[in-house]
Amino acid sequence: MRAAVMASGRGSNFDALQKAASGPGSPFSIAVVLCDRAQAPVLERARGLGIPAVRIDPGTRRGAWAPAGVRALEEALHEHRVDAVCLAGFMRILPAAIVQAFAGRILNVHPSLLPAFPGLRPHRQALRAGVRVSGCTVHLVDEGVDTGPILLQAAVPVLEGDTEDSLAARVLEQEHRIYPEAVRALAEGRVRIQGRRVHLSAPTVTGT
Repeated sequence: MRAAVMASGRGSNFDALQKAASGPGSPFSIAVVLCDRAQAPVLERARGLGIPAVRIDPGTRRGAWAPAGVRALEEALHEHRVDAVCLAGFMRILPAAIVQAFAGRILNVHPSLLPAFPGLRPHRQALRAGVRVSGCTVHLVDEGVDTGPILLQAAVPVLEGDTEDSLAARVLEQEHRIYPEAVRALAEGRVRIQGRRVHLSAPTVTGT
């Protein structure tokens, strides 16, 4: 499976996905990295690994995409023969046309246990709510904000004295663990969707 990784910043989840993709017997590869910010570190990180990295100009500062931005994104996905899209800290809502074209093949990782604390600053939301447990979620993307069917989740305890940064650091470790697992399951055809529920079959174990 040829995956596009879409990111807006550092690209730490891109690093985790690329590490998994480059491992022996991986069922997926990173075909291209797409970014909406020209100076984002993820672009240089990808190029340093020999992976095509393209800046896509959405055509607007915030919110909706301009028609030219949608066309540029569509052309990049087509040019690199992308089968699935992995959002990794991509800070824009995807155009509806892309969500529809790749229905069931767009994944996102969000740093909370959805449906709790969607959207921006989930760690701040969690700390203000006083929860004892937070975590991260890999979900399929629909046209809402962090509303798609859930594939995998990992729980992280909220510790006494936690700050947004300390909680985020522990949650990020789990993002790096479960995101490649979810992408691998999608690539291996082990994801089955029934309404809001996602069923993941176990990986096939081959003997020697």
